[in-house]
Amino acid sequence: MIRWVITLGLAALASPIKAETCRLALALAMDISVSVDEAEDLLQRQGLAAALIAPEVQEAFFSSPMPVALAVYEWSGRSTQHVILNWLLIEDVADLLFASGQISASVRSDSGSATAMGYALAYGSTLMNQAPDCLFQTIDLSGDGSNNDGYGPQIAYRHFAFQNVVVNGLVINAADFEGELFLIPFFENNVLHGPGAFLEVAQGFEDFERAMRKKLKRELSGLQIGALDEDPQ
Repeated sequence: MIRWVITLGLAALASPIKAETCRLALALAMDISVSVDEAEDLLQRQGLAAALIAPEVQEAFFSSPMPVALAVYEWSGRSTQHVILNWLLIEDVADLLFASGQISASVRSDSGSATAMGYALAYGSTLMNQAPDCLFQTIDLSGDGSNNDGYGPQIAYRHFAFQNVVVNGLVINAADFEGELFLIPFFENNVLHGPGAFLEVAQGFEDFERAMRKKLKRELSGLQIGALDEDPQ
């Protein structure tokens, strides 16, 4: 009996520590608040679907033998968050095509709510708790306006689990001076969170796909162990 216990204990000691199943859990959050009209929503939705299968983004997804876990959700008001794509491990091109197709075929869940950015981030934190075990966690928040409903991003960061989560931003500058004078600084000072967090800017919804492609490439390519980020912009 003693020999059996010792053998069992040695076997347990010899077992490898549970390894992470992926290098990055990436949650993409799309703004569907009242300031986003039907045509702009379509540009955002189809732009994301196209960006995911762009050649340089595909290359970045598969630049490491460790896959990426991807989720997509839309957000607006305090109680208006909706998962478009639940966590999917992107292991091959077929997975990426499936994710792109799900987003392309999706329909917005709401069109009349305000911009509850803190609630959107809190929802993202909860979603991260359901993600596969990954080396890194990133939430990517897109928006064409600042918080105007409920608590803001800084409150969300204090009261929800963001210790190991990086939050990047994508500002959709609606071809006016508001983005340059207020929205971009708001994202820089309130939304960006964690080491290496960065902001990308789309010059209107027509530019969303280009900006998303650039941002995804940087997020996915910058996570090679021991490698330097080659795109400091």
